[in-house]
Amino acid sequence: MKYFYTLLLFLAATHLYSQQNITGIIIDQDTNHPIEFATVYIPKLEKGTTTNQEGGFTLKGIPLGTQNIIVSIVGYQTASQNIILPLNTPLTMALKPSAIEMEEVIISTPFHKLQSENVMKVERANIKALQQQGAMNLSEGLSTIAGVESVSTGVSIGKPVIRGLSSNRVLVYAQGIRLENQQFGDEHGLGISDAGIESVEVIKGPASLLYGSDALGGVLYLNPERYASRNSSASNIEGKYFSNTKGYSTNAGYKSSGENLKFLFRGSLAEHSDYNTEDYRVTNTRFREQDFKAGIGYQNDGFKTDFRYNVNHSKLGIPEEIGEQSTNRAPLLPYQDLTNHIFSLKSTSFFKNSRLDYTFGYTYNDRKEFEEHHEHDDHSAEEQHQDDAYDHTEKESVLDPALYMKLKTANYDIKYNLPRTETIETIVGIQGMNQTNKNYGEEQLIPDATINDFGVLATSHIHFNAADLQLGVRFDTRDIKVNSGIHKSYNSFNGSVGVKTNLTENTVVRLNMASGFRAPNLAELTSNGSHEGTNRYEIGNSELKNEQNIQADLTLEHGSKHFEFFVNGFYNTINNYIYLTPTGALINNDPVFLYLQEDASLYGGEIGFHLHPHPIHWLHLESSFETVTGKQDNGAYLPLIPANSLTNKIRVEFENNQVSKGYAFVKLKSTFKQNNTSAFETTTDGYNLLSAGFGGDFIVFNTTCGVSLSGSNLTNKTYFNHLSRLKSDGIFNMGRSFNLGLTFIL
Repeated sequence: MKYFYTLLLFLAATHLYSQQNITGIIIDQDTNHPIEFATVYIPKLEKGTTTNQEGGFTLKGIPLGTQNIIVSIVGYQTASQNIILPLNTPLTMALKPSAIEMEEVIISTPFHKLQSENVMKVERANIKALQQQGAMNLSEGLSTIAGVESVSTGVSIGKPVIRGLSSNRVLVYAQGIRLENQQFGDEHGLGISDAGIESVEVIKGPASLLYGSDALGGVLYLNPERYASRNSSASNIEGKYFSNTKGYSTNAGYKSSGENLKFLFRGSLAEHSDYNTEDYRVTNTRFREQDFKAGIGYQNDGFKTDFRYNVNHSKLGIPEEIGEQSTNRAPLLPYQDLTNHIFSLKSTSFFKNSRLDYTFGYTYNDRKEFEEHHEHDDHSAEEQHQDDAYDHTEKESVLDPALYMKLKTANYDIKYNLPRTETIETIVGIQGMNQTNKNYGEEQLIPDATINDFGVLATSHIHFNAADLQLGVRFDTRDIKVNSGIHKSYNSFNGSVGVKTNLTENTVVRLNMASGFRAPNLAELTSNGSHEGTNRYEIGNSELKNEQNIQADLTLEHGSKHFEFFVNGFYNTINNYIYLTPTGALINNDPVFLYLQEDASLYGGEIGFHLHPHPIHWLHLESSFETVTGKQDNGAYLPLIPANSLTNKIRVEFENNQVSKGYAFVKLKSTFKQNNTSAFETTTDGYNLLSAGFGGDFIVFNTTCGVSLSGSNLTNKTYFNHLSRLKSDGIFNMGRSFNLGLTFIL
């Protein structure tokens, strides 16, 4: 290991090549006129600039070899071009006018291309756009993306669902590393704030080739806030008010970049009382969340590195029944007290026409759950201080946690990008993880254990004249040692193959097949106790095997200057699908559930269009439909499958002397009845939710002020979402809410 770190330091400090400046001009394809303020960006170097009045630009200190240049500006189709340095003449790139939104580089796939260039279909959404639609937190915002839903416990706890798969079958990446926070639990949320997150990318389908175990169902890849542009600084303050919960969220950040060094930080606070329905407030859905993010980066001509840190502390009420009706924000018993730390270090060493990417991460999840019947008089000074700072639990005495777990995870991801030929790009790499879980409370949901992962992978992107081909192979091993004596090892080979081709100039078809796997988690292997929040006694099964799946995806996309249309279809077969089933017995008045396995399949997809009527380019008409069906081979339906839904939206964009980046929208989401339920679920009626909003940027006292106002569930509909864990108790989802947001760019 000593020699390994020595090698990394050597690579970081060594410059094996010379650099060159790139000069060029960006023009309009139809008129040949220069384009001012276009962004010119090299993704793998994270270097960029903007064009001047004559459309000219200069990028300094660019390594020799093949470089990919991305050019984007509103009103034009994003352009991508590979160039080989050194250049003998200035570069000229022509942009095609288009009313369709600008493309962004996709980070979650291995070759960091525009979506139009990717073989694999990836959805990308801007977090600010999700917030403008009234999303109260990150999990609620993610559920507005086609094919993504959320298993929710009130508004504070949400688990992402991708095409019917959730929990440990969906992997979440933050700061470039996997997020580990006891996500096996139904009432365990993401544990991360949307403040300081710029965008999210969604891989819908097996991504084990890229990410290993737990990516069987897909990946949510959260891209952190970017640093300021070179030799500049920026700061802003944001605040939001939510009428339904009488709650608020606020955050402030500052970032600055020089020639080589850059840094940023952002802090946020959110507090909400119990959410309201037409008839009552839902007792103990209140919560409080504090979040802090910071980063420091360094870059020179042959090396770049980015260190990020995030700490998130939250206190989340666990609702049980309708009781106290108040607008207090301090959670009652039972509640969770969670602290999540994320450290990441992403670095790249550049060589002539190749590079080495290496990422190291560490997460520390501290989870406490407090219950009514665990009350003690003896406690440490530290616990007294914590409880004195938050003594709103209606108890003067100090509480010890009934459940107290610490999960510590260290991981690494090292990939070498081989020198690119004229037609082939190839990446080889290794990934690994060490994880320990320890208990400190009176109860144990899962025992003390250690998990070790190791994987090796290779993937290539092959460019043909008429098509692009991407293929890859990977081997993984997972070792689980439980302190009680259980020792299990799981291995898996996985692969993927995909092809992208243009049927016409504006029509693209993608066909992908990939396999994925998931090793059983500790809860599935070892559970033996009552699970707080789910009100059931769970019994694990130490004989469980790997879940293994193969999914086929077919995507058809048509995009012209004023019209986009897409159809995404998938079929997913899963061998040894792990599920909970009731036995009919009771232990401690809780129903007993066992973990079993059965082959299963899921199928469905999304279809939609986006229209910019000519010549009124400021008007957007959008519509999408999504469906998924999940069944075991014995004919039983899988649990927690989202109902079919149809979303229609009218959106306008405008600018004038008083308002920039102005927008307004009206959206109607129709969720259909869900009759395809598992043995311990009930059917759910359909419903329609109407929302609307508007906003824009104004100049106030020489300061840019962003204003947004949105309303959700405007008709105050009483309804049950099929994925709400409160549905079984007859508790409705949230009623009408108006949300006001203000942003000051200082």
